[in-house]
Amino acid sequence: MNHHHRRESFSVTISNMGGGSTVVCPNTDLLWPFGKLNGLEPDDIRETAYEIFFTACRSSPGFGGRTALTFYSTHNNNDIHGEGAGGGGGGSNGGGSGSGFGFSGRKEVVTTPTSRVKRALGLKMLKRSPSRRMSTIGVAGGAGTNSLSPGGGSGSGPISPGAGFLTVQPTRPRRPLTSAEIMRQQMRVTEQSDSRLRKTLLRTLVGQTGRRAETIILPLELLRHLKPSEFGDGPEYQLWQRRQLKVLEAGLLLHPSIPLDKTNNYAMRLREIVRQSENRPIDTSKTSDAMRTLCNVVVSLSWRSTNGNPSDVCHWADGYPLNIHLYVALLQSIFDVRDETLVLDEIDEMLELMKKTWSTLGITRPVHNLCFTWVLFHQYVLTSQMEPDLLGASHAMLAEVANDAKKLDREALYVKLLTSVLASMQGWTEKRLLSYHDYFQRGNVGLIENLLPLALSSSRILGDDVTISQGKGDVKLIDYSGDRVDYYIRASIKTAFSKVIENTKAKILATDEGEEAAATLLHLAKETEELALRERECFSPILKRWHSVAAGVASVSLHQCYGSILMQYLAGRSFISRDTVEVLQTAGKLEKVLVQMVAEDSEECDDGGKGLVQEMVPYEVDSIILRLLRQWIEENLKRVQECLFRAKETETWNPKSKSEPYAQSAGELMKLAKEIIDEFFEIPIGITEDLVHDLVEGLEQLFQEYTTFVASCGSRQSYIPTLPPLTRCNRDSGFLKLWKRATPCTSVREDFTHAAPALTDGHHPRPSTSRGTQRLYIRLNTLHFLSSHIHSLNKTLSLNPRVLPATRKRYRHRNNNSSSYFDFTYAGIESACQHVSEVAAYRLIFLDSNSVFYESLYVGEVSNTRIRPALRIMKQNFTLMSAILADRAQALAMREVMKASFDAFLMVLLAGGYSRVFYRSDHSLIEEDFENLKRVFCTCGEGLIPEDIVDRDAESVEGVIQLMSQPTEQLMEDFSIVTCETSGMGMVGSRQKLPMPPTTGRWNRSDPNTILRVLCHRNDRVANQFLKKSFQLPKRR
Repeated sequence: MNHHHRRESFSVTISNMGGGSTVVCPNTDLLWPFGKLNGLEPDDIRETAYEIFFTACRSSPGFGGRTALTFYSTHNNNDIHGEGAGGGGGGSNGGGSGSGFGFSGRKEVVTTPTSRVKRALGLKMLKRSPSRRMSTIGVAGGAGTNSLSPGGGSGSGPISPGAGFLTVQPTRPRRPLTSAEIMRQQMRVTEQSDSRLRKTLLRTLVGQTGRRAETIILPLELLRHLKPSEFGDGPEYQLWQRRQLKVLEAGLLLHPSIPLDKTNNYAMRLREIVRQSENRPIDTSKTSDAMRTLCNVVVSLSWRSTNGNPSDVCHWADGYPLNIHLYVALLQSIFDVRDETLVLDEIDEMLELMKKTWSTLGITRPVHNLCFTWVLFHQYVLTSQMEPDLLGASHAMLAEVANDAKKLDREALYVKLLTSVLASMQGWTEKRLLSYHDYFQRGNVGLIENLLPLALSSSRILGDDVTISQGKGDVKLIDYSGDRVDYYIRASIKTAFSKVIENTKAKILATDEGEEAAATLLHLAKETEELALRERECFSPILKRWHSVAAGVASVSLHQCYGSILMQYLAGRSFISRDTVEVLQTAGKLEKVLVQMVAEDSEECDDGGKGLVQEMVPYEVDSIILRLLRQWIEENLKRVQECLFRAKETETWNPKSKSEPYAQSAGELMKLAKEIIDEFFEIPIGITEDLVHDLVEGLEQLFQEYTTFVASCGSRQSYIPTLPPLTRCNRDSGFLKLWKRATPCTSVREDFTHAAPALTDGHHPRPSTSRGTQRLYIRLNTLHFLSSHIHSLNKTLSLNPRVLPATRKRYRHRNNNSSSYFDFTYAGIESACQHVSEVAAYRLIFLDSNSVFYESLYVGEVSNTRIRPALRIMKQNFTLMSAILADRAQALAMREVMKASFDAFLMVLLAGGYSRVFYRSDHSLIEEDFENLKRVFCTCGEGLIPEDIVDRDAESVEGVIQLMSQPTEQLMEDFSIVTCETSGMGMVGSRQKLPMPPTTGRWNRSDPNTILRVLCHRNDRVANQFLKKSFQLPKRR
């Protein structure tokens, strides 16, 4: 039968345990706590235990009689659940019943209607009528026998296989089983073995009926009195003899209760006998030397004492762990062999009878309580936890164990057993409680109510400080359990959470990209919330009996578990993305759910759940999103910075194309900026004005840096010629007169126009704009391109409906006073445009057009070097400039060219050097030329420069031309007056000299330096003498 097989497997595992190793009881995951035995098979332990039990109970009612009994199976009868729990019934009215030991001529039956032990342990009774375990009245000559263990005995008559009982017709008279018969049935001992045991005791105790069981060395007596002829065959006897010798070896040599000296001669001789028996049986006849030697050494070893004084008890089966193995085998018999989840109603009598073995096995009440507790618990585990009453009974016994553990007279062996047994039970229960989500579902969650009290009791007993005295010093065993239920909840939640991520954790850690990992985190958040709800609905109502905030603790643990995975996910991500934001927002929702659960579960707590909430380290989703967003901004600004660096290294200021006449780097820069802003608004979070400004500030700084880079093209001063020293004209010198006579007028003009033959090729002059000036135009286009695209970006930012009001004061203030995000950039671009236009204009006039303007205009005779050739070249340059420059850039560029032209015209008139001399009569020609120059700017383009602006900028030049029309005397007088006024001298005396006026560069008719320069260029004797007398200016050569 299956339950028989279970018990045998259990015992086999016990006997095959290795020293120091962890051994698990078969068909369970429960650790065996009682040490190891070598060489004894499961059946050996069971049969030896029965022999000891029968010997100890030989004088008790029901253990007498020499006739084998025939048992009837009740499996197929209708009285399996009969009424009554005992009842009278004679066992002596049948033939063949002989006299027993202590009680002659009758069999004692179980008559207790109720069980005190069952009542105390909370176990239910099996029946209400007299015992269903019934036997036929003994038949003369004996009925056929049947072995209840595999390979057990043989006999005459039919044998019913399977049930282990001889099935007879129900009409045969029956009687209740005696305690001895019940025990033999439960221990599965064959009638042959029982009969041989009875014969041995009969022969041993002839004339010694009062001899105590603990003075009988049972294996030795069996070897002495049973002969090979009493067994079915030789091998059976050899196995039986081998078992008896192995029991003696285990009890006297391997596990003696009194320590044994290795050099003990008796021990050495016993080892030799046991070793010889392995090859062939020893001779046990009365005349055998081997038998006499065996008797001698066994008696000598059994009757030893700790102090050498004579002992009244022999020690052959009371050594640990042999005694515990034997006693546990006895305790196992309380479970019905037909239904191992049930405890026999006769348990009271059975335990009382087992107590008689204590003196032989060295068992005490505390040890019995401990073993009995473990046997009940083991049976609950072995029967697949089908009977909660067994667990309750084990827990009830723990109360007795707890009382025993508090006693001060505990022995070292008991403390060792206490620790190992409780550790085994606690280990099994905590394995389930530490992972109760795996072991308990909605259908069996109620088992936690039975399991948890036992676990707490075991933990509480182990948690007490146990100090024992053991030889050389004290051994202190401490296992502080703390709040176990809290520990169970947290551990089980972590285990359940680990199960949820078991198949996805590797993917989370291995995925570099965000998509798969994000999907996993989203799914994990959903599973976590479901786990929290299942915990609150199924487990927390039960656990709340022992922990007031069970659901709160579970929520805190889940919060920590998911937070750990979330931090792992975020650790490898330094930028924000749609997936990351979704993960964080989902985590935030989960956190709110868990915090709400904690709050609801902690309403009745004194602190309102503050202690638990403090354990929940916030995910800080908003802060993390903000941090990641700022990191994203920094990373993208670095991209723009890198683009800017590349521009500085590689930009050549050539146009991108004819249709895109700006620098390629500007296109790349603005394209990148637009992508960043578009991606910025694609991030699924609330974009506040603060965040917009954080991004804009970085972009604006880079735009300004790029603007500065574009405007880094030198200055106009680098193109303005150095002013020649002031000199006075030497009117009609002899050399000049001879030169005029020898050189026709036309040759002078040809000489001065020869400098740029390519520029005045007939009537089709070519523009003189250099490549460098054209690149300046590209810079100017780039600035306007930058301005227009920044305006577009500003519009995108300003009109985006997702932008929320600012939260920081400085941004609120700025937003209220500004309509643009890029005010500083606009100002910088405007300044840069002004600068680049100015530099381009001065380069065009003073460098590119120098040969037809400053170098040749009015050189020699004014009438021969008029401005017309220069104007033709300038018009060509303006045409090219208009073709290159963007429309918005042309007005400013043209005005700057006008200013540069006017400055160049003034320099021709006032700082023309040795080659230029003017007569008063030249002013009309000069005035006409300047009007033509003005007309060029008034008529260029489609009103690029308004006429009033041209007139305003031309005032200073026209004022100088007016000075050139005045008489020399008037100029001298005006000069003296203005010089005295500006220097603060007042009126100049006859002996005082006028101070030399400084060159300010701001030439106008009121400037003394301007008047002085007009005099220096006046080819007039009066002017010559005035300059010589006043300032000692040198003559021209």
